[in-house]
Amino acid sequence: MSAQVLSGKQLASEKREDMKASVQALKEKGVTPGLAVILVGEDPASQTYVRNKQKACENTGIHSELIELPETTPENELLSRIEELNRDESIDGILVQLPLPSHISEQSVIEAIAPSKDVDCFHPTNVGKMMIGEEGFLPCTPHGILVMLKESGVDIAGKHAVIIGRSNIVGKPVGQLLLNEHATVTYCHSRTPNLREMTRQADILVVAVGRYGVVGGEDIKEGAVVIDVGMNRVEGKLRGDVEFESAKEKASLITPVPGGVGPMTITMLLDNTIHSARKRS
Repeated sequence: MSAQVLSGKQLASEKREDMKASVQALKEKGVTPGLAVILVGEDPASQTYVRNKQKACENTGIHSELIELPETTPENELLSRIEELNRDESIDGILVQLPLPSHISEQSVIEAIAPSKDVDCFHPTNVGKMMIGEEGFLPCTPHGILVMLKESGVDIAGKHAVIIGRSNIVGKPVGQLLLNEHATVTYCHSRTPNLREMTRQADILVVAVGRYGVVGGEDIKEGAVVIDVGMNRVEGKLRGDVEFESAKEKASLITPVPGGVGPMTITMLLDNTIHSARKRS
């Protein structure tokens, strides 16, 4: 039996309709949610992501401000622009598009953003709150995955979740969010010697390594839920980390690429921005 395909695109569209109403309600109180995006350099993938974020803001009624800086911008100049936005009361969320040019410290930039405006949830303060289950921003891709699972009726408590990947952006935080929902979590990565043995035990398998075909049907437990976070160009087509055709024959639920996790990431970014704006209302 073939798996049910879990469309993030459809769910994101539904969520954004609800957000339009939330934004309208805030505007009626005199508050327009504002998101500032800083783009340093001309990386084509970053430009595409930023365009998508701006379009999503526009469609939801969120005020979007794009600050484009040349690749050669000194780090101290970028930090002073962030400080200006920290003080700007019309801006509820600040996002610096990664990756940054090599002469700029990513960590310094992340830590310069006020935790109350860190809608990407990269600041150590917000990561710490997530770790101990305190209320605050949640990282966009992991939160999007959690919402997809819950909306699909997946009971997370007591399940064995296996995460392949340990990045600060997806792997580590998605495991923590699932742990907060009472899953038993195993992290796997490039040095895990018995990867296939681990993936075959997963009730929920999250794959986030950025390499096509890391997981195929033979690596999946019958009836598992498979969340593919990968985005890879293979022969001109966008593919995930999971070999979709073979995997969908074993899984009960599976996310496609494109149209799976990606649209939910931007949706949760909008959600964080709206939550931040509510503090002004």
